[in-house]
Amino acid sequence: MNISLANRSALITGAGRGIGRAIAKKLADAGASVLLVDVDEGALQESREVLEKSGARVCTMAGDLTEPDFPQKAISQLALWAGSVDIVVNNAGYTWDNVIQKTSDEQFQAMLDIHLVAPFRLLRAAAHWLRDAAKKEKEAGKLVMRKVVNITSISGLDGNAGQIGYASGKAGIVGLTKTLAKEWGRYNVTVNAVGFGLIDTRLIKPMEDAETSIAIGERRVRVGMQAQVRDEAVRMIPLGRLGTPDDAANAVFFFCSPLSDYITGEVLVCSGGIHF
Repeated sequence: MNISLANRSALITGAGRGIGRAIAKKLADAGASVLLVDVDEGALQESREVLEKSGARVCTMAGDLTEPDFPQKAISQLALWAGSVDIVVNNAGYTWDNVIQKTSDEQFQAMLDIHLVAPFRLLRAAAHWLRDAAKKEKEAGKLVMRKVVNITSISGLDGNAGQIGYASGKAGIVGLTKTLAKEWGRYNVTVNAVGFGLIDTRLIKPMEDAETSIAIGERRVRVGMQAQVRDEAVRMIPLGRLGTPDDAANAVFFFCSPLSDYITGEVLVCSGGIHF
């Protein structure tokens, strides 16, 4: 089955590498025009080069999604560049782990800001555009389906020791998803979430590897998993392996495609069968 997203525009956050880049490529390969958003300008340009080699129509926007005015700028950029806002994928995020008694207010708030507040602001910014477009299409007798895909995690669905902030943010995005599905159904917008398990990105690389921290403003946050913990977790996955960014992107693509036009307010778990 050849699924086309021609004449569709998409905004993907966290598109500089890993899952975000894989999602962007999947949508672009199906014909969508894609706006790539990421805080890392260097990684963003690498993604752009990868996509443009295959003939994709790509635009990039570097910036910090947790800045209050940035989400509005991103939506405005997509509407100006592509002429429409058809698909929004809230993928950006990172881990900053600790048990509750060792988690500072700053650390907890940072997890809420990137995983819950930033998606809320981005979708709030899109609301007026989506409502106006739906009204015009209804008056013209046209039905145009639009898509929102939020990213959660099995940590947010089941909880995970040592991830009090991350799990809280990822649980919150589920509530946002289900509520917005009920608010935006009248505008022909489906709002769904994909919950990832252990996807092989830098966030779960062995901590012994070189790239075990990421820059968040002026702070460097350590990411990754202890090698022994990672190996044990892999053994718990019924399918016997870590997920790849392409595995993750396939699940997101389903919710971006016409195949899911009558599915909204749902969470699809993409974890190889593992639950914490």
